[in-house]
Amino acid sequence: MRKCRHCKIEIPKASESNPIQRKGFCTFDHAADYGLLKAKASIGKKKRQDVRQAKEKIKTKGAHAKDTQAAFNAYIRARDSDLPCVSCGRHHQGQYHAGHYRTVGAHPELRFNENNCHKQCAPCNNHKSGNVVDYRINLADRIGAGALEWLEGPHDAKKYSIDDLKELTKYYRKKLREMAK
Repeated sequence: MRKCRHCKIEIPKASESNPIQRKGFCTFDHAADYGLLKAKASIGKKKRQDVRQAKEKIKTKGAHAKDTQAAFNAYIRARDSDLPCVSCGRHHQGQYHAGHYRTVGAHPELRFNENNCHKQCAPCNNHKSGNVVDYRINLADRIGAGALEWLEGPHDAKKYSIDDLKELTKYYRKKLREMAK
């Protein structure tokens, strides 16, 4: 015995003479209703895809930067998930951020630099303005003195295009998926 694809009631084994039962339905009406539901679902899916594409076309550069930042931050938190807060060095059950050593406002060219961003607890990042003094001490241990010196040095301005931001978003989402495996 198998079940009707529409109403889920058990139907007898399909006979060669009944094409409706061979397709997995108990009646012709159920086959027709099932077909209509599938057609409506595919139309709804097509409409959702069209809406998603239309939203993507009108998305601003700032919105793309926000998406990229969210993907980058999620990757940083996952990368450092086993490490303590970079500033205070403690593990706790609270919220963690992806805290930048050189701030995004002052150094936008380092915004998506992985050496410039590490897991940081919310109290250090929000209430202690990044707890920069302790951040620097612990950062030197994590990335080395040479990399820290490079971070603190001068950098050329970096202008990200929308295509650059889309590529970065894809890149960090892919890295996050690979880490999850």
